Amino acid sequence: MVEALKIGLVQTAVLWNEDEKNLINYNELLDESSQKADIYVLPEMFNTGFNMNPENIAQSMDGPAIAWLSKQAKNRDALFVASVIIKDHSIRNRLVYAFPDGSISTYDKRHLFSMAGEHEKYSPGSDRIEVSFKGWKICGLICYDLRFPVFSRNSVKQINGKEVYGYDLLIYVANWPSPRRSAWCTLLEARAHENQSFVCGVNRVGEDENGFNYSGDSSVIGPKGEILGALKDESGILYVEIKKKELKDLREKFPILRDADRFELLG
Repeated sequence: MVEALKIGLVQTAVLWNEDEKNLINYNELLDESSQKADIYVLPEMFNTGFNMNPENIAQSMDGPAIAWLSKQAKNRDALFVASVIIKDHSIRNRLVYAFPDGSISTYDKRHLFSMAGEHEKYSPGSDRIEVSFKGWKICGLICYDLRFPVFSRNSVKQINGKEVYGYDLLIYVANWPSPRRSAWCTLLEARAHENQSFVCGVNRVGEDENGFNYSGDSSVIGPKGEILGALKDESGILYVEIKKKELKDLREKFPILRDADRFELLG
């Protein structure tokens, strides 16, 4: 277990359906950086942009996007987190964790954005997952999931006389348009407060093929809701270090999740 993790938030414009060019752009951003992170987080549908015509661009788990994430994770000895359009038995908006040892974990987006017709093109996931990396427990979700606090809720259990939390770091990858940037920033802070965890949100910038503009606003929020680092609308990599002690101190002094409502998700 490590006391501190450094997160690299990779914020950039995403070229429409240009998988190869987008991967080249990410390579350049990473290679030009003088810093190194333990975890790199990239936007939703990082290699294509948010696309409602996925039939001809969806990849398999053996495709170039997953291969690139795995290669980067191995070569940079870091966890890479991003969302990719994947086709297996159906088409999914899939969050991928690529670990430096070559292993892969995935989560399929549960809350599909019906106002853009995402539910007509993609199959929803069901359960979220938590993964462990360097002694930190991480929960990754996708864009519209941010608006649903019940699904994002942290857990705490008594195990052998100790309180054990479901996750320490909550990650959202997104293509969140600039007209709703206030909601993006506000909800990221709210998720940190209510779940007593670090929250990382990574969005894209630029304009997509449909004329939607994206303002970025990628950030890392501390467990007290404080902004530890943020980008505006520029392309680049923001590095932020997070520390376990801050979580431990807050959870011991102000353990609000002990009093949280218990619930079960249905359907």
